[in-house]
Amino acid sequence: MTELKPEKFVITGFSNEEANRITRPTISYWQDAWRRLKKNPIAMISLAVIAFLAVMVIIGPSIRGMDYISMDVLNKNISPNSTYWFGTDSLGRDLFSRVWVGARASMIIALTATVLKLVVGTIYGAVMAHFGGWVDELMMRIIEVLNSLPYLLVTILIMMVLGNSLFALMVALSLTAWCSTARQVRGMIKQLKETEYVYAAEVLGAKPMWIILKHYVPNMIGILLLNASTAIPDFIFTEAGLSFLGIGLQSPDISLGVLISQGKATMDFYPYQLFFPCLILCLIVLAFNLLGDGLRDALDPRLRQ
Repeated sequence: MTELKPEKFVITGFSNEEANRITRPTISYWQDAWRRLKKNPIAMISLAVIAFLAVMVIIGPSIRGMDYISMDVLNKNISPNSTYWFGTDSLGRDLFSRVWVGARASMIIALTATVLKLVVGTIYGAVMAHFGGWVDELMMRIIEVLNSLPYLLVTILIMMVLGNSLFALMVALSLTAWCSTARQVRGMIKQLKETEYVYAAEVLGAKPMWIILKHYVPNMIGILLLNASTAIPDFIFTEAGLSFLGIGLQSPDISLGVLISQGKATMDFYPYQLFFPCLILCLIVLAFNLLGDGLRDALDPRLRQ
């Protein structure tokens, strides 16, 4: 039997070095996550909608050049037309401009509250998990006490003390929201703390804050992004609900909740005054929720191919 040797085979089209070379590019975790996210059409459509809404809350109030504050009783309660795209309210103010101003306020509140939730929750949870012992027990008891307080009652008390302002509403929304993030971060860092690189950093004398920022936080970015994608629509919806009930912002301040509350009073005769603020609110919440679902699938390492 003739012995088969590599020299007897001829590779056509490639040299031996090119044939043995691995040409598949290596991609990072984030590149692979973005690649999988782009394959999710619903998530990409949601991302495009969020980008469009972000642009509109910036330039939307000035597109038509209408004054959304001054009253014009001669043009009150006008149905949507070529001049007033969303119509006018009961005081003659352009509803198109007011909706985007209200969406801007709602998104600022939601983004600020989300940042505070993630920053405070991450640092608090990391400190608990890193030091452990009595520090962990004491800080956990504080979280349990805060979680035991009725959320709506705390919000009402804060708004009564600080007034119905944008700052007061952000404080009220952020006061206890970080507790869930702190619990989640604590559980993750309990696992990361046992890794060799964290142990090596401690042996080399690294400071706790350096270990938290250098080793813990980068390994939790994916989870924190998912947390943010779900927290933003929750805060927007909560703000709208509080303002609708008269607990949050109140006129003359403008938010989606305030506009919905005003539209409710005239919905029998002028339903468009309620429809358009509700439509924008639903689009924002739906887009963030769908994007969050897509991010969850894209950032899950178990689904990485």
